[in-house]
Amino acid sequence: MDVGIVSYGAYLPRYRIAPQEIGRVWGTDGDAMSRNLLIFSKSVPSPDEDVITISIEAARAMLRRCDVDPCDIGAIYVGSESHPYAVKPTGTVVAEAIEASPNLTSADFEFACKAGTAAIQACMGLVGSGMIRYGVAIGADTSQGAPGDALEYSASAGGAAFLIGSEKIIARIERTCSFTTDTPDFWRREGQCYPSHGGRFTGEPAYFKHVMAAAKNLMDKMGTKPADYNYVVFHQPNGKFPVRVAKQLGFTEQQLEVGLLTPFIGNTYSGAVPLGLASVLDVAKPGERIFAVAYGSGAGSDAFDITVTDEIENLKRGAAPTVKELVENKKFLDYATYAKYRGKIRMKGAAE
Repeated sequence: MDVGIVSYGAYLPRYRIAPQEIGRVWGTDGDAMSRNLLIFSKSVPSPDEDVITISIEAARAMLRRCDVDPCDIGAIYVGSESHPYAVKPTGTVVAEAIEASPNLTSADFEFACKAGTAAIQACMGLVGSGMIRYGVAIGADTSQGAPGDALEYSASAGGAAFLIGSEKIIARIERTCSFTTDTPDFWRREGQCYPSHGGRFTGEPAYFKHVMAAAKNLMDKMGTKPADYNYVVFHQPNGKFPVRVAKQLGFTEQQLEVGLLTPFIGNTYSGAVPLGLASVLDVAKPGERIFAVAYGSGAGSDAFDITVTDEIENLKRGAAPTVKELVENKKFLDYATYAKYRGKIRMKGAAE
């Protein structure tokens, strides 16, 4: 049975902050940080936005583009490392908001920045086995960075939702594979507000080892090479890592360009590859091929070989904003407002 993407939707908060504004407050060279990370601005959720609201907006956009009845959805999985509740699922709220039938299974996924792609794989299995008709996989985050830490220059917010099924597929997932090891490059213990990271260790042997291994494994299984694909999307913790890994694997900057969003919106963590893939689907044509590799600290990578089908011409892509439109709809904040919105300023006696 062919399984793939039936529809998709994305959401980005409107607010942004520039590295120069963060550097101004902490006495660091914001211009240098911008160059080193290849990030010009990052998205910032407003006080009433979180992973639940982002997921709902993305899922509603996904449904507006197709004619699928929400009652036919048999699973909703939300991948994130910033779920608003430690004990209470995000997926159930999303299901209620999109008026899905209660006759479904739902769970929250967590695997650092690849939780969204893990959700796609789970939906593929359920659809492919015939257990459900459609599954919804969402990758979304409102990522955290401690004040003054290098992460504060990149950690952002956003997400995308994908309807996975076997009917009217706009993008067939030809194959997926993963590469996973115990590599503790990034972590946050229960009760801690901000994550810790291994600095340069997060690049090698963490990010590059896993992305390269998963990518090579998938191309070996498919008998393909980089030139066989029209687009490529890699996890993008900053603007430089995906460019470097693309070059090492033999992909061109032209193949990477459409899905490379981090320079303009920062690192959306679990939303990074889903948003990049949504950006590609906004412009993709029948017969074009997409190569995508997500990465999650801890550590693992999921790789996907995707072929766009003729059905994409019937998708109501104009019924929801494109990723480019979401990126360009922006309003910049000063650091004080950003700190207030992100809860970095706490009132005396306020509940933790």
